[in-house]
Amino acid sequence: MSASKNTKKRSALGRGLGALLEDSSSNESQKRTGNTLPSQESANPNNSINEVPLTAIEVNPFQPRTHFDEESLQELSESIKVQGIIQPITVRRLGKDKYQLISGERRYQASKRAGLESIPAYIRTADDQQMLEMALIENIQRENLNAIEVALSYQRLLSECDLKQEELGDRVGKKRATVNNYLRLLKLPPDVQVALRDNKISMGHARAIVNVENIELQLDILKKTIEQDLSVRKVEALVRSLSEKVVKEEAETERKNPFGREIVQLQSRLTSHFGTKVMVKSNDKNKGEIKIPFVSTDDLNRILEILDM
Repeated sequence: MSASKNTKKRSALGRGLGALLEDSSSNESQKRTGNTLPSQESANPNNSINEVPLTAIEVNPFQPRTHFDEESLQELSESIKVQGIIQPITVRRLGKDKYQLISGERRYQASKRAGLESIPAYIRTADDQQMLEMALIENIQRENLNAIEVALSYQRLLSECDLKQEELGDRVGKKRATVNNYLRLLKLPPDVQVALRDNKISMGHARAIVNVENIELQLDILKKTIEQDLSVRKVEALVRSLSEKVVKEEAETERKNPFGREIVQLQSRLTSHFGTKVMVKSNDKNKGEIKIPFVSTDDLNRILEILDM
């Protein structure tokens, strides 16, 4: 791809979702050769609302949102039964009577639940790169997107949309520090990310936990936070206290065993890998043991699957 094409793509992304849709509209106009569009669509489908059969729409493979609240989705479905669709979805044409979602998956899923046969939609022409950019920007702008989904969207804009980190803040209208705070969440263990996604902890809790390097300690803090319903300030204090304790313990372990630091790091990695507190012991003769605890038959089966046994 030439430098001029890269510049054009970044410029469109910087102008936001609306600009991308306008670019798509322009592209479609250029490609139009006078062929008559299907009867349910107007002569200019990019600027009008069309009724599209739900059975003709497939979901967006680039959809950055991975978790939909079941109760919220059902409430939207009930509202659609009474009020209908207030805001049309946006789709792109894949072929004759075949479309793919660009934005509006909640409305699409809720409409299916409500028993609708068709849904109002804007029809655009977009390539895969535009699809990804549109979906990411549209989702980032939603207030109800959880912090992990925002972080993943930022990461995808960096890695898949050819953006540099210093450009990302300007592209999404956020301060660079804010973007960095979201990106750091992706360094957290899966259990902590899931807890944040499911609103068991807040982003403030997660930002405190991410400052801890020891994964085992991060999981311990997560457990205490949820069980004791700790405030963000209390978690920050707990992080400082436990971090100081760990530093002293690691120093003592290393003093007694020259391989102490490596053992601690190995134990931390195994704990993260198995999702349970793994114990690794070693003596001065380089002999030891690894203990992987389980709390139920299902938990044991989960561990055996990880071990591929």
